[in-house]
Amino acid sequence: QVHLVESGGGLVQAGGSLRLSCAASRSIFSINDMGWYRQPPGKQRMLVATITSGGTRNYADFTKGRFTISRDNAKNTVYLQMNSLEPEDTGVYYCMAVSSGTYWGQGTQVTVSS
Repeated sequence: QVHLVESGGGLVQAGGSLRLSCAASRSIFSINDMGWYRQPPGKQRMLVATITSGGTRNYADFTKGRFTISRDNAKNTVYLQMNSLEPEDTGVYYCMAVSSGTYWGQGTQVTVSS
């Protein structure tokens, strides 16, 4: 079992940047799949990016090279660097880990104003 806590969300103008962090309650060294999802207002949750323990990354098309996912196993933390933010990026961003089950954080709100 693993408990995930996101942070780093907030209000930013279009074109700005944010870095989200996801702190895990235990070592993530053995957790193969971790990632970020988002849920825009009135829409379903969708994949943003994932990263494996070996560093393989997978991104949703809408990230268009603007987002970068990374993980620091020593700090038990996964990050999502988001640049060139657009109003369409507004939503609640959730951290996810797959480890004998799928675990989710409580989410952090990202609001991009035009």
